[in-house]
Amino acid sequence: MDIRFLTPTAIEQHSVDELTALLGRNDGLVWVDIPTWDAEAERVLADVFKLHPLAVRDCRERNTVPKVHVYADHVFVVLHAPELGARGHVHYVELDQFIGRNYLITVHGPWNVAVSLDAAMVEVRAVRGRIESGRLRPTSAYRLSHAIVSALTARLRDHTAALTREVWRLEQRVTAGQLGDPEQFLEEMFRTRHGLLSARTMCALSREVYGRMATIAVFQEAGQSYIEDIVDQFDRLRAMADAQKDYLEGTIEFYQARTNTKMTIAAERLAVIAAVTLPITALSSILGMNVIVSESTHLELLLTALLIMLVMSTALLVWARRKGWW
Repeated sequence: MDIRFLTPTAIEQHSVDELTALLGRNDGLVWVDIPTWDAEAERVLADVFKLHPLAVRDCRERNTVPKVHVYADHVFVVLHAPELGARGHVHYVELDQFIGRNYLITVHGPWNVAVSLDAAMVEVRAVRGRIESGRLRPTSAYRLSHAIVSALTARLRDHTAALTREVWRLEQRVTAGQLGDPEQFLEEMFRTRHGLLSARTMCALSREVYGRMATIAVFQEAGQSYIEDIVDQFDRLRAMADAQKDYLEGTIEFYQARTNTKMTIAAERLAVIAAVTLPITALSSILGMNVIVSESTHLELLLTALLIMLVMSTALLVWARRKGWW
């Protein structure tokens, strides 16, 4: 557990035992970051901060969708960030926040065992670096929360940008006809589509959470602009992910149309071959045993049968040509 006391001029590191005293001070902001859940984290949230039991439970358990709960003296927010896993799977990395009058608590996870702690700490480490370098000096909990959520939207933007590059690569392969293994190519396209759909879903759900916070003005006038900015960020990221998803779906439709056209042409050609050979096969099966035998061959009948076969084949080919089948 990382505990820091932020003032306009300094950053102080403290222990858990000092939390009660820090919360009584009015000259700074308390930031408590909980990387992994344990008994001490539950005790601090329940006994020191006296947070609602249901909110504490939500930190302990995994949440499938973002949410916001507004209490008398703090706001509880659950968000998700994307982390690309194996075979195109997108992990939902959970970040919980308790935004109080003079404190911010960030709780990470729980998350899939395939996700590393470094992946879960991206937003916090980015904001911590800005604070330590002096580029950010938050004077309120909602300002610090805004910085962390902005880092989360930056992660969503990077995720969408990486998938966009993949969309371009796939589109170039489709238009150039360099597809390679068709099954593998389709799998790549659908993996990319899944990634964009995940990003779009995260942005849409998170936008609704902050839209609700903007509607009820949880931070009053002083923090309203920060909430509205986050709403705008999620709106624009959702639009970007939607646009790239539509573009990829257009590429998939183009690929499917080209493949279906090739299959149709192949089927027509096979139909022509079948139409030409089927009557010949039927005629030869009937006459063959009577024209060519082991003792002697009826040459006149054989030539007549061959001529009939040639005429039938020519007539069928001319008819197929007039139909435009080849």
